[in-house]
Amino acid sequence: MKNDFFEQVYEVVKLIPAGRVSSYGAIAAYLGAKRSARVVGWAMNNAHGLPEVPAHRVVNRNGLLSGKMHFNPPEAMEERLANEGIEVKEDQIVNFKAHFWDPAKELAL
Repeated sequence: MKNDFFEQVYEVVKLIPAGRVSSYGAIAAYLGAKRSARVVGWAMNNAHGLPEVPAHRVVNRNGLLSGKMHFNPPEAMEERLANEGIEVKEDQIVNFKAHFWDPAKELAL
């Protein structure tokens, strides 16, 4: 079951456009597993061998780069976001709400 959920997470994360970010909780809620934000985080930690999954675009609910220690080097998460035009100061996305991509709204039918 975990692998199926991870695959669902990856499919949503692949849809996050460059220059936008989402949160673990927003992705979990979209997948109908509102209380599984931590499992989404585990999926992101597991995604580093999957170049097609932009794990750097998933942050915590406050825009904090809480997963940066799982990148090699840890600065890679911030560098990738900066390359997409997202400013980060002290591990926090500047103007987070303007960059936030909510799959429940963006992928609504």
